[in-house]
This record gives sequence, C-alpha cells and structure tokens, in this order.
Amino acid sequence: MSLHKPQTQLLYPELEQALEAGDLEALEALCDHLAVEDLAELVDELEASLRVVFFSKIPLQTATDIFQQLSLPTQSEVLDSLPAAREAEIINEMDPDDRTALLETLPINDTKQLLSFLKPRERAQAQKLLDFPEDSVGRLMTPDFLAIRQEWTVARAMQFIRENGEDKETLNDIYVVDEKGRLLDDIRIREFLLSAPECPVEDIMDGQYTALPAMNPQEEAIQAFKKYNTLTALPVVDEDGLLLGIVTIDDILLLEEKETTEDIQKLGGVEALDTSYLEAPYWNMLRKRVGWLTGLFIGEMFTATAMSFYQGEISKAVVLALFIPLILSSGGNSGSQATTLMIRAIALGEVTFADIWRVFRREILMGVGLGIILAVIGCLRIFVWGAAFHTYGPHYMILGMAVGVAIVGVVAWGTIVGAMLPIVLRRLGLDPATSSAPFVATFIDVTGIVIYFNIAMFVMGGRLF
Repeated sequence: MSLHKPQTQLLYPELEQALEAGDLEALEALCDHLAVEDLAELVDELEASLRVVFFSKIPLQTATDIFQQLSLPTQSEVLDSLPAAREAEIINEMDPDDRTALLETLPINDTKQLLSFLKPRERAQAQKLLDFPEDSVGRLMTPDFLAIRQEWTVARAMQFIRENGEDKETLNDIYVVDEKGRLLDDIRIREFLLSAPECPVEDIMDGQYTALPAMNPQEEAIQAFKKYNTLTALPVVDEDGLLLGIVTIDDILLLEEKETTEDIQKLGGVEALDTSYLEAPYWNMLRKRVGWLTGLFIGEMFTATAMSFYQGEISKAVVLALFIPLILSSGGNSGSQATTLMIRAIALGEVTFADIWRVFRREILMGVGLGIILAVIGCLRIFVWGAAFHTYGPHYMILGMAVGVAIVGVVAWGTIVGAMLPIVLRRLGLDPATSSAPFVATFIDVTGIVIYFNIAMFVMGGRLF
C-alpha cells in the first residue's frame, strides 16, 4: 500500500521509536504496511545511526529494495556506515543497473572495494557494465531479461517464464533470439497469454522491434522512449546484433530528470551539481559557481573596453549614456529568451543543424518584430519626456529615433546570437546548455555597445557631436 506524503510522515515517529527500542516486531509490521517507496522516504530522513540499525535489522531483500530507492548520495552514506558484511550482502543483491549507477558515482578506491565484495558472477557482470563508456546506453542497461527461441511452443515459453522470471527486471516483453544470441524480435507477454499453448513462437512474431546500440549516447535512449511511448523496456544490442540487456523506463525517467536538471543549472551559469542543492558541500558549491561567474565578470570588463572607444562621443553627448542599460538589457533579454527556447527545442529533438537556416530566418523576423515593439515604447518615452520636461535637450526627436533604431538592431542581434549559438555548439559535439543565458547576455552587452554607438553616430550625424 502506498500512502500520500502527509500520511506517511505520521508514521515517522513510530519508525524512529521502533529503531531506538530495537522492536523488531514493530519494525517488520511497518515494513509490511508501507510500500518500498514510502519506506525509503522515511529512511531518508533518519539520523545516520538509526539508518545503520534499520538496514542491519530488516530482511535482506527488503533492505535492498529500499536501499535502491534512496538517492545516490544517501546510498553512499549508508554504505560507509554499515558493517562490511551487510554492505557486501546489499551490494550483491542490488539490480545490476542500479548497482552500476551507484558504482560510477563513487571514488575509484570505493568502487574497487565494493567490486571486491561481489560474488564472481556479480563482479563480472558489474565490470562488464562499467567497461562501457560513461554516457553510453550500455551503462544504463541491466542483463536481467528473459530470452526464448523461435522454435519453441507457447507452452514451453510460458513454462520457461514461470521458472526463470521471478528475479527479472520486467516481464512485459519477452525477447526472441537465435542460437547465437542475436535478437530476432520482442513479444508482449499478452501475446503469449492469448495464444494457444501448442502455437509456435515464430507464429506470433512480427519481426518489428526497436533496439538500442550499446555504444550509442544515452540521449538516444530518452528519445526512443519518447517516440515509442507505450514501451516499458527496450533491448540493447552490440554491433553484431547480439542481445546484451535491456533499458527500462524507470532508469530513463531518472536520466531525463538528471539531464533536465543539469541543463537548467547550466542555463543559470552554474556548473552542473553532483548532488542535490541542500546536500552539496559549501566549497563544492562555491567552486561550481565561481568559475562561470568569474568568466562572465571578465567578459563584462570588455563592455568597459568597448565604451572606452566612444569616450569622445559620450563626453560630447552624455545623454547617450543614459540609454546604455536600456538597450543592452533589451538585447541580453532577447538573446536569453532565444537561447532558452533553442536549447529546449534541441533537447526535445525538434531542431537539428539541418534546420539552422530556417531558425536563422525565423529569428531575424522575430528579432526585428520584438525590436520594433520595444523601440516604439522607448521612442514614446523619449518624445514625451523631451517635450514635457526638456530632459534630453533640443534634439530629443532625433535622439529618440537613434535609440529606437539601436534597440531594433541590438534586439535582433541578440535574438540571432541566442538562437544560433546552441545549434552550432551541438554541431561541434558540445553541450548546447553551455551557451547559457548569462553568457549570451554578456556577449550581447559587449557587442551591443558597438552597435548602439555606431547607429547613434550615423543617425544623429553632427547634431550632438
């Protein structure tokens, strides 16, 4: 039974009291009463000492199921505090894909120690998965699947499923392989249930299946599950078509959450965090934030450098300096909008490098349209204040026109840069999220100065200079 969070939290004192009193009967009752996910939520809030008691006292299978639901940092903390014997039991009992996800986040010495705890079969399995590239589909897969032969009957296949399916990751799909282990088809379990026992397996095969190459990027797995959104698992094959394992939807959901979180953090000009915000150590957080911030700060220094080339113009027409923040912020904001939209479109597979000219034409028109709207508002402001309060001198009309044209130019430029940069970075094999909104805004600040003053000098001529 799964409970809503408020109801689950009411049982926290009961769990804490059972652990402090060593009441195994009450502890087992709670484990029977709550779903694994709800128990993991409560265990995540326990003090470290009580977590040790919890994972030491409850049955191994229950302990492993709950352990696998915890966040990776919490898993690492639990393993560090458990006795070696219990640590070895849990790590051996874990699902291969969950174990790989844990091992790849640990320091190399900790990973080697945990590998030494594994039984020979489990160690070979773990090492095989870890040998795949870090961001490949192979790192996501689990070898816990069922494969049958096409010459079998449905009755024999069902008997095989009953005898071997208890510990498998999923039984929604059964895979058909040849004598060499090459994937031939995947069949939904419902097809077996609805077919006559004497029917050959090859008669219910349609040969239509989707497989993920083990060496391909993990992002392709995400896109495949989005495309085939009724599937709960996809087979993973090597270059020869041999069935190596499967990737399940739960791992894809976690991967998608991780990728989205990293992209959002990078959009804010922060290096992706390795853990949750509240669990991140101070110095680690400082290191991940100061890099980008320092780079952006240095970049903004070029704004002052660019302005220094126009000191003469500014000294003759100080009024021009009043509109620098207005114009640069408009360009930076338009660029940030464009880069955010484009990064998300690339992540969803809506835009590729082949679409670059379509995006370019679209963003030119969008930038000009946005710029005209903002320019009209800016010009009206200058005209009204100039006429009513004589704020901007006798040439306020021509000044308003210069500012308006500059706004259109800077906003259009910001929109184009913000849209193009993520596409170019993806083409170069880099993460588009690195063209974060702060980076684009800083770049527009520097180049916007040049655009603004050149337009102002051209439109205003010698009227103020």
